[in-house]
Amino acid sequence: MQRLIEIAGQRRWVVGYQDETWWSRLKQPNLHSWAEEGEVLRLLEKERDKKEADPIALCCYGMLRGDNGKMMVRFVEGRPVSQVTVDYLEWVCECLAKEGKKMLLLIWDNASWHVSKAVRAWLRSHNKAARLAQQKGEAAVRIMPFYLPVKSPWLNPIEPKWMHGKKAIVEPRRRLSAEEVRSRVYGYFRCKPLEPLIQKHLP
Repeated sequence: MQRLIEIAGQRRWVVGYQDETWWSRLKQPNLHSWAEEGEVLRLLEKERDKKEADPIALCCYGMLRGDNGKMMVRFVEGRPVSQVTVDYLEWVCECLAKEGKKMLLLIWDNASWHVSKAVRAWLRSHNKAARLAQQKGEAAVRIMPFYLPVKSPWLNPIEPKWMHGKKAIVEPRRRLSAEEVRSRVYGYFRCKPLEPLIQKHLP
């Protein structure tokens, strides 16, 4: 893997560490914090308001770029499924192609929506189309996927990013709305706010 990273740095390639997470509007993260002497920061336990329409948690796709350390974040209306995964990868490739990149070395886990027949079929067709486009001198990005060992999240550098992000956006005394969660996450990762991807159907 280290050799691939070195090669990517010498070419117009990008190493991308991809993962999904859920941003809960109720569950509070474990954290340490500074407080005035004699005062303690308390994270109040939150309960769901059955009258509100916002979901309890928001699904989010992300990719940590190995070339510049930036995050590529997109929220989802729904949950991670094959179709949303394809939509996310199409968006990533579109962004990287505009930068003149040629290859994405995609490092991710073995989640069912990563290894499904639909996603694997899409990867094959996408790479075939991207290769033909590159031969014509057009901007396109191919994807070379690498799968992490099962149950080894510590091997993915994006995991600490999620953990620190959840601590950074915490609101001690009230529930954040879904829009506030998205806004804080985009702000923390310095990403442009974008419309959520839509789960159109089951995998």
